[in-house]
Amino acid sequence: DYKGQKLAEQIFQGIILVSAIIGFIYGYITEQFGWTVYIVMAGFALSCLLTLPPWPMYRRNPLKWLPVQESGTEEKKQADRKPKRHAKS
Repeated sequence: DYKGQKLAEQIFQGIILVSAIIGFIYGYITEQFGWTVYIVMAGFALSCLLTLPPWPMYRRNPLKWLPVQESGTEEKKQADRKPKRHAKS
């Protein structure tokens, strides 16, 4: 559903942003760029774990689809066909 997609996007961006800030600060204090990269990668992995699977919290508002109409399929197929042109003699 659309609300679940919005929630997943907000969680994903929030975790990435927080891990980037924490990683930058920690890497700046320790003067090790590697720690910054590790912390950002850990935040990315955590956000993927929380947002990629179809968790129930993302499926609370399912979309209502139209029912399948069996009778209109043959009429539509015939309407989609182009009329045959006969050769002029």
